[in-house]
Order: sequence, then C-alpha cells, then structure tokens
Amino acid sequence: MDNRAEIRDFLTTRRGRITPERAGLPDYGSRRRVSGLRREEVALLAGVSVDYYTRLERGNLSGVSDSVLEALVRALQLDDAERAHLLDLARTANATVSTVRGRRRPSATIRPGVQFVLDAMTMAPAYVRNGRLDVLGVNALGRAVFAPMFASTAGPANIARFIFLDPAAQEFYLDWAELAADTVALLRGEAGRDPYDKKLTDLIGELSTRSEVFRTWWAAHNVRQHRAGIKRLHHPEVGDLALGYESMELTADTGLRLNAYHAAPGSPEYDALRLLASWTAPEHAR
Repeated sequence: MDNRAEIRDFLTTRRGRITPERAGLPDYGSRRRVSGLRREEVALLAGVSVDYYTRLERGNLSGVSDSVLEALVRALQLDDAERAHLLDLARTANATVSTVRGRRRPSATIRPGVQFVLDAMTMAPAYVRNGRLDVLGVNALGRAVFAPMFASTAGPANIARFIFLDPAAQEFYLDWAELAADTVALLRGEAGRDPYDKKLTDLIGELSTRSEVFRTWWAAHNVRQHRAGIKRLHHPEVGDLALGYESMELTADTGLRLNAYHAAPGSPEYDALRLLASWTAPEHAR
C-alpha cells in the first residue's frame, strides 16, 4: 500500500462529503467546483494554514502533531473508526519501513485454549478471524450455521472472498449489499493498520480484479468498526435466521477477534440453532 496515496485519498473523500451547512459555515450561494468543503474551509475549521493543510492532503503526515490530527478529526467530523484509521495512517507515515514491517503480525493459527473455548460454546455459533477475515477456528455449530462459506469453492475460508466471489453468498446473506460494503470497510481499516501485509495486499488485488463491486467500493475509502449487531441469514436447511452477534478482541492474540452469534431462548432462531446443534452433536455423528 502507498501510504501517501492512502492519506491523500482518505482526506479527499472525507472532505468531499461535508457540506458547508453541515460544517456550520456560511454558504453564499456561489457555484462551487467541489461537492464538499474547499481546502481552505477545512484549514479554517482545523485551525491550520491552507498551505499546511494542502501538504497534509497531498499525503504528507510526517511530523504531524496529535493536536493537529485531532483538529482534523473534528473538522472532517470523523467517527471512531475513521479517527482510528487516520491515526494508523499517521503512525505509518512517521515510522521507518523496517519498524512497520517488524510489527507483530497475527498468528496463522489459534491456540488450543481458544479452540477449547469455541468448542464449549455449544449453543452459540462462533469463529475466530484475523484482520484479513480469514477464519482460523470455528466450533461445530458455527460450521453448521455458516456451512455455505465452508463449502465454498472460492478458496480457503475467508469471509471477504466468500462474499464477493461466490454467488451463493447473495442467497445466504439477506442483507448482502450492506454486509459487502461493511466488509470492504473492514479490509480498508486493516490496510491502514498493516500496509505491508503481503497476504492482505494479495487478497485486495484478487478481489479488485475479480469483483467490480469490490473495486468500486474500495475506492470510496470507507472504514468501519463492527462490535455488535444483527446478522440476517438464509440457511439452506433451517431457513431465515436473524442472529445477534458480538465481536470481541482476543487480547492475548494480536489482531484476532472472536465472533459469537446468539438467539433468545424460545425464539424461532433459538429453535433452529438447537436443531442444528443436535445434528452436529457427537451422538448424532455416530
């Protein structure tokens, strides 16, 4: 990833979405050549000179102070995910290549203790993923609920590859477009955190080449965080499911997250999970 280009495109796209009215600036009705704020307007809001902001938007965050970064966050009305992304880009801009490349990367496997925890969650479909959205570990119910992904011919279990390269994903995820956009945003955030991850770069290149939708959304430079919510699925065996989910960082394992899904006892979704769990129980397997 080209850090300067990432910074330039991120700041430009954020500036382009803010209108003077939204920023609390007067709009005198003159025809504007840009859809959002002008550079001088962002500079005014951030309390820096136009020349200095122009330097930042050209991709040069070298030596920028925390106070200036926070001023940009306020001026561009960045949310938590966008703020974190900007700080990641600045951190990379101010580090040597060897330092960035030497950062500890997520493990390619999960520890036995983590798998034990997964297996103990008998009524909660769960899996562990890394920032590239590779699925590194899963429990029996998780494998049953997300069966189409694990049966996909698109390649090793990877959420993004399944969503964009396997037509079955559009039948499986009832809110496919929303989920696909969120998936691009997750990968964009990961690219800001670890721009020298070759496997991530290869994945993005593969998806960009093979999916026009991914390529278009990737250019939007959106980033998001996903910690909890509802996911709606159409399971080939038990029909439609609306499952709550919680996404939790594994603090002992850099870059890994545990995603666990749940349904309220007595709900149709709970009954469906209980049925799938009965099919995956050791007794059933015998």
